Amino acid sequence: MRVPANDMPGKAEHHRSGRELAEAVLTQAPYSPMHAPVLVLNASYEPINICAARRAIVLVLKGVAITEEINGHLLHSARIAVRVPSVIRLLEYRRIPHQTRALSRKNILLRDRNSCQYCGVLLPSSELTLDHIVPRSRGGQSTWENLVACCHPCNHKKGNHLLHECSMKLLREPRTFNLHTSRHIMRMMGGSDAKWRKYLFY
Repeated sequence: MRVPANDMPGKAEHHRSGRELAEAVLTQAPYSPMHAPVLVLNASYEPINICAARRAIVLVLKGVAITEEINGHLLHSARIAVRVPSVIRLLEYRRIPHQTRALSRKNILLRDRNSCQYCGVLLPSSELTLDHIVPRSRGGQSTWENLVACCHPCNHKKGNHLLHECSMKLLREPRTFNLHTSRHIMRMMGGSDAKWRKYLFY
């Protein structure tokens, strides 16, 4: 972000403005431009992840990453404004192991693209839950293949049943989330965004 020379803050002013901007990021409404997806590039420009705009701005403010592309939104604090990124790049190269990602709620929702795997509705993370396809009370394990993103109505309908017992079906077979899956999701999400496309299709 560039500002005219006569508007450049002093060191103390810069820190104060940075803190205010960070606070503005953290107090955004639950569903806002701050939750738009941002493509994360390694220092080598290799796409390695997707995060929320809120997280991306924090990384930029901390000096861990720089903004490569913006999405058109502006975030304001009392003394400073910053353009919300669409693509960021890490300043130091991170070695990304070619192995399965950690099993977590965040990664399950990312794999399933924040959509219920029974009805297909797309929702913010706060309005989704995780469902055990085979319920834990019936021997189901917490694994990539047995956990899916689920909306609350479908979760309530399924309850403690197996799929054939409640006439429900999965929209797609859940798979382990590895580097190949991650790249595939990045390309699907970036297919309609020219700002992402030039980093994803090479």
